[in-house]
Amino acid sequence: MVAGGERYFLRLYEEQDFGGARADAALTDELRRRGVPTPATIPGADEGKGSVEMLASKPAVLLQWARGEPSCQRAVSPARARAVGEALAQVHRAGVGLAASPGRFNPDALRRRLDAIGSSRLADQAPPLRAALDRVVAARAATPTGLIHGDLFRDNVLWDGDRLVALLDFESASIGSYAFDLAVTLLAWCFGDGFEAPLMRAMVAGYESVRPLEDVEREALWNEARLVALRFTITRITDYALRTSGTGVLKDFRRFQARLAALEAMGPRGLRSLVGL
Repeated sequence: MVAGGERYFLRLYEEQDFGGARADAALTDELRRRGVPTPATIPGADEGKGSVEMLASKPAVLLQWARGEPSCQRAVSPARARAVGEALAQVHRAGVGLAASPGRFNPDALRRRLDAIGSSRLADQAPPLRAALDRVVAARAATPTGLIHGDLFRDNVLWDGDRLVALLDFESASIGSYAFDLAVTLLAWCFGDGFEAPLMRAMVAGYESVRPLEDVEREALWNEARLVALRFTITRITDYALRTSGTGVLKDFRRFQARLAALEAMGPRGLRSLVGL
C-alpha cells in the first residue's frame, strides 16, 4: 500500500490473536535492533498499544517496505545459499536471551494432526507417517536451543541481486533446536529434483562463519532433517491437501516425502558428506 508517497506492507495475522501478534511485532523489532535484516513496524495510532491494530476482525501491522524480490528455486546459487546460512545464524545469535513460545509444531501437536489425517480421505498416509515420527522422536538428541525462525523458506527472504535485503515472517518463531532450524532451511532451499550438494555446503559454511556448530549438532543434523521432512509433510496434508479437492498443488506434501526418502537413503554419514561436515 502507498500512503503519503511512501510504500508500506500491510500484514494480516491469520493464525495469531491480538496478543500473539503484538508479541511477534515486538520480537521482530528487537531482532532488527540487534542487527537482523527485517522490516521495522510502524507505530499505530495509539502508541501505547504498539504497532498492532485490528482490521476486519484480525490483528494487523504496518511494516516498512523492503525493496527486494523473493528467489525462485532456479535462482538459488551457492552465493545466495551462503547468505541465507549467514542470516539464519545471525538470527540465532541475536535471539539469545529473547523470550518466545515453545512452538506450535512439537511432536505431540504433529500426532494430533495425524489423528485428523487418519479420519480423512488421506487416511492411508497416517500409519507410515506416525511410525516414522515415533522413530525420529525416539532418536532425537539434546542439542543447543534458543530462538529459531522455523519457516525460512524462499518466500520469506528478499533479494536485491545476490544481496540479501530482508528476512520476513517470524510468526513461526519459537524456542527450539538450532540444528532443526538449520535443517528447515537446508530442506527449503537446497532441494530441486534432489538435494544439491553445492548449495548445502555453501549454506552450512555461511552458517558456521557466524555460529560454528557444536559436535552434537553435527551428529544430530540428519535426524533433525528427518523430523523437518515429517513436520512439513504432515502440516501440508492438514493445512493444504485436506482443504482442497486434490493433494495441494501449490504446497504438495509429496515434495517433503521425497526429501524424507532421500534422507533415509543417504543416512547420517551421507548427509554430513553432502553438507561438508
